[in-house]
Order: sequence, then C-alpha cells, then structure tokens
Amino acid sequence: MIRLDSLTKVFDTQKGAVVAADHINMEVPSGEICILLGPSGCGKTTTLKMINRIVRPTSGKVFIDGEDTTGMDTQTLRRNIGYVIQQIGLFPNMTIEENITAVPRLLGWDKAKYRERARELMAMIALEPDAFLKRYPSELSGGQQQRIGVARALAADPPVMLMDEPFGAIDPINRAVIQDEFLKMQQALKKTIMFVSHDIDEAIKMGDRIAVFREGKLVQYSSPDDLLADPKDSFVESFLGSDRALKRLNLVKAREIATRDIGTVSPEDSLEKALAMSDDFGYETAILMVNDQQQPAGMVMRSVAQTTKGYCRDHFQNVPAMVGLDDDLRTVASLMLAHDITWLPCIDDQGRVCGQVTQRALTHHLGSRFRAQQGNPMSTAPISEE
Repeated sequence: MIRLDSLTKVFDTQKGAVVAADHINMEVPSGEICILLGPSGCGKTTTLKMINRIVRPTSGKVFIDGEDTTGMDTQTLRRNIGYVIQQIGLFPNMTIEENITAVPRLLGWDKAKYRERARELMAMIALEPDAFLKRYPSELSGGQQQRIGVARALAADPPVMLMDEPFGAIDPINRAVIQDEFLKMQQALKKTIMFVSHDIDEAIKMGDRIAVFREGKLVQYSSPDDLLADPKDSFVESFLGSDRALKRLNLVKAREIATRDIGTVSPEDSLEKALAMSDDFGYETAILMVNDQQQPAGMVMRSVAQTTKGYCRDHFQNVPAMVGLDDDLRTVASLMLAHDITWLPCIDDQGRVCGQVTQRALTHHLGSRFRAQQGNPMSTAPISEE
C-alpha cells in the first residue's frame, strides 16, 4: 500500500547541507502498522511528513497503492491520507462534530452522511456521541481530545494513515487504554498506517513491522519478533535494551506454549487419587479440580492429600489464577510471580480447561529464538487452533 523509493531529504542550513533522510527504501503492506522508531533527529518524522508532502522530498518517490504521488495535487493527496499528531491540532472554535467532519465536508459529503459518520466514529473510540459531539475541544481532557484526533483522521475512511507520536503526550494509564482501543479498531478497519514513535515498548505493542532509523538512514526493517531476536548491529541492540528477551513476552500468546497435557480430578474423586495423579503429572504443590463442564472448581493441595482421608469436594482451595489462550506471556509471567506458582491452567472462551502453561515452557520459548540465531534451534509443542 505504501512504498518509498530512495526517498531523500536534504535541508540547506547555515552550516551546510544536512541529510535528514538518506535514500529510504521500504514497503508497508496493506492493512499493516509500520512503526518508525529511533532517537531524536534520526529522520523518522521527516520521512513520515514526506509521504503527505508536509515536507517535500529532495529526491525519490512515494507510491500509494501502486500510484506515484509525485504529480498528484497536494490537497487531493492529503485528503486521502489521515493524519494524527501528538499536539492533536483540533480546531478550538469548532465543535467536536465539526472537527470530525471537517474533511468529509470539504469532500462534499451529504450532511446526513457525515453526521452519521461522526456518531459512528464516536462509538468506535468509546465516547458517547450525545454527550460529546456538541462540545468544544477545551471542554475535553487531553486523552479525550486525542481520541477525537484519531476519529477525525478516520472520518473520510482514508486507506492510509500517518501518525506522529499520537499518544506521546498522554499519561501512561490513558495511553495504554487508547492504544488498546486503537488496536481493536485496527482489527476491524485494516488501515495501512505509518506511525512515528520513540518508545520501544509502544512499537512492539502496536507494530506489525518496525523500521529503526539512525542519522537519516534506515538501519533495520523487521517484524517486532525478528527485531528483538536478531538485531542487525550494536546500535539496534543497544537501542532495544538489555531486556529485549523479556520484551518478547508481549508478542507471544499463551496458546503458543500451552500443552494439553494437564492432570485434573473431579469433586467426587478421593484424596488418594488426587495424590496419585499429582505424582503422575509431577505436581509438587497441588492438582486442579474441575466440575462436570470441565471448568476449574478448585485446587487440591498435595500436603492435604498426603495427610487426610476423604474426597476432593471437601478439601479444596480456590484456584489462584488462570489464563486464556490469547493472554500474552507478560500476563502469564506476572500471575506466576504474584502467586508464587510455576504453572497455570489454561481456559478456552467457554471457561473450560484446555491445557496448562508452565514456567519451564515459558523460559524455553523465550530463549528458543536466541538459540536458533546461534544455530541451536529447539522446539515447543503449542496447542493447535482446532
């Protein structure tokens, strides 16, 4: 959807020519988010702004959906590209509805159509249309204004969006919420997005691909997982940080390391059977008890089963934690640490036990990509999608 062909920008200054972007070549497939990442002054924002011609390239070309934009009228180009900036840039003298519908009105949309589009977008960004559309930007919080900025960029349903540190000025809690909402929207909208960030954690969370810049040059262009597992050089490695293996926790879902091999007992089983099952499956502290629907009903402690006679239904504790198949490994690791446990039951969308995640599997998977880069690949046995 977006292709940059030797895109270059040279600024003339009093001290001479400064190359801000040096022959940038990259492609962003349709429906993906590409994060432009790097330290201040590395050329990422200049590259972004050359796409909608806020900064005019010195040389090179920008192609959108296969079309060379060099000869395209600037206003036409910009009206077909959504643009979101950190400073938001809402018009203070316009209502929220007028801000959102600015481009559709310029394009000559019917009034009923653009008003309905505004309501649709407000619902999409989780703001009540009746409560907010007639307000002015000054009446909204910074986080709410940022959501309106995103809605305005989406108003004319552009195929391409450019986002220049759009969530950088928002506090961490609201920032995480808006990021999550935006990713949910993206799953449905499938826009092609170029997104400038200086935050590696944001890049890993938001991006399908990450482009790392340094001094005007594109140093590495990879998926987040490939970037973390195999940085191209010492600069990229240092920029990612010494904890890059831990950053992969956000990228891997529990289903990728969960196994179906899990021992359970029913409420009607004896404690003697619970102890035997614990031995069979190597559980040192407890075994999971499930009900008739195969849903977690409690934990039978090994110490109780060793010293007491009776049935599981009379001697169990609450399950300390569970994970869903689509929870990421950061969630898994946090729960294990919080409850001082080395395994967790995995449940499906109906709350039924479908496997388990172990601490051993988690650490094995995290290290597997790094071992593979060193020529020692090892495999895991994830739950299938069936």
